Amino acid sequence: MNELHYQLDLLKAMNQKLNAREKMYKMICDTSNCAYLYYSFEKNEIITMGKWREFFDFDIQDMKDIARIFDEVEDVCIMPLRDVLFAEKSGKECSELECRHRDGKCWYSFRTTVIYDELGAARDKLIVVEDTTKQKIQRDELIYMAHYDAMTGLFNRNYFVTLLGEFIRRAKVEHSIVSVMVVDIDDFKKINDGMGMVIGDELIQTFGAFLKEFSDENVIVCHLNNDVYCIAIYDPSGSRSVEHIHKSIEGRTASPFVMSEGHQASVTVSIGVAEYPEAAASALDLINCAEIVMFRCKSMGKNTIQYFDTPILNDFLNNIEMENKLKEAVFTSNFLLYFQPQFYTGNKKLRGVEALIRWKDDTGHMISPDVFIPIAEKNGCIVPIGSWVVEQSVRYYAGWRERYGIPFVVSINISAVQYNREDFVEELLRIIEQYQVKPNEVEIEITESILIEDFNKVIEKLKVLRETGIRISLDDFGTGFSSLSYLKKLPIDTLKIDKSFIDTVLTDGATRIITESIINMVKSLGVESIAEGVEEEAQYNYLHAIGCDMIQGYLLGRPQPPEDIDKMLQGIL
Repeated sequence: MNELHYQLDLLKAMNQKLNAREKMYKMICDTSNCAYLYYSFEKNEIITMGKWREFFDFDIQDMKDIARIFDEVEDVCIMPLRDVLFAEKSGKECSELECRHRDGKCWYSFRTTVIYDELGAARDKLIVVEDTTKQKIQRDELIYMAHYDAMTGLFNRNYFVTLLGEFIRRAKVEHSIVSVMVVDIDDFKKINDGMGMVIGDELIQTFGAFLKEFSDENVIVCHLNNDVYCIAIYDPSGSRSVEHIHKSIEGRTASPFVMSEGHQASVTVSIGVAEYPEAAASALDLINCAEIVMFRCKSMGKNTIQYFDTPILNDFLNNIEMENKLKEAVFTSNFLLYFQPQFYTGNKKLRGVEALIRWKDDTGHMISPDVFIPIAEKNGCIVPIGSWVVEQSVRYYAGWRERYGIPFVVSINISAVQYNREDFVEELLRIIEQYQVKPNEVEIEITESILIEDFNKVIEKLKVLRETGIRISLDDFGTGFSSLSYLKKLPIDTLKIDKSFIDTVLTDGATRIITESIINMVKSLGVESIAEGVEEEAQYNYLHAIGCDMIQGYLLGRPQPPEDIDKMLQGIL
């Protein structure tokens, strides 16, 4: 009798345990944002859970009723969705699909998981439905940001370079020609200064909209920068020839552009043209050649078109005084290093410093890196300059670490030319070892331009660097072509949000959406975020509120010479 009572008590306890577990599972399902459908093949039993009735206004009593789900999605999704919902028919364990609702307003993600027994027969199936509308909108925003220029709606520079590269690869196979036109609005600064930036921006948009009319599968148009546009033409002929487009531009600029509020702007343009394979064999070189002859147009009086040839290139390079000065500066190491502090957003404590090169020429004039770095990248001077920056940055940091014992990170900008050298990794590790610095206290900053040439080779080198402990930061995020496409594949530790976003994040709703999406996205990837160009307290408060990890900018620290960094570190002790 006691044994019977024991068995009854045991069954009662087990039943209570099962009920408690069932309640727990039900609570988990009910508090999630998903709808669930469970099916037992053995019992032919269907159970719907979670937000099912919020997603669908019908119940599923039998597996044939699942067909009612097809009425909820667009027709184009029906067949692929059938394969997902009945994944067991193809022997799949997992299958997933994102579909748009028939009303065109919502997006649903359908995910099916099937469990098989030891003989391979389907035993259990779980279908999970999730509303992904918000994520889809954010992805679309990021895709647009990665490919298009925000001001004009044309392709941005880096994505244009990618498409032009595809034109060139195709032309190599088909033995065809690719023409590149660089179109610059003459005296735009006078228009901008005289009529105001608002009218200037409207002119850039209006002229960009006119150029966009030439676009088709063989003609791509981009907003290169400021008042400069670039047009690439595959196999130019007829209505898509350089001559036809030039005449169309001349016809349009013969009349003034009418802006809002009645303002009129009369413009002329200077156009430089270069062709593959005559002028260059790569996308960037082809654009550069077209730019060079466009500048030649400027020097010849503007409002004209110039075609690339070798003498123009030679004349242009031979007459650049800046380049000669730069070479002399490289020979004598006539550069300075400044350092801009970076801070944790939560407590405003020092996170690290970014090394920034400065050049004061022999007349004492400070020349902006925006001026001499592009020249150095073109003529190869960037390699010795980059090596100097790396060694001096690590040397300064080693001194600070020894004197003050404060752990922080030194960030060093690395150019694409410097990074692509075969001995780059070895040289960097040699310098770190020479000054006895920990690799995880060194961070290299790369830009998306590094990714243009050979993505897989770039990734392999980044993995080698990270295995040694060196930190990787992706700089100027959002200004290039591959931000969204390759971000999840890049082995990076930090992502820097470009200053152009921070400048308008408080005044522009679209910028806020994009900025928040970026921060949420990288956080989910386990990557830290740092905002550049933070100059106002309101910007800092906003970035703090949305979870940005770190900030850099004039608000908390301007670029400073090494002796000022010394004083700052002394103050921390």
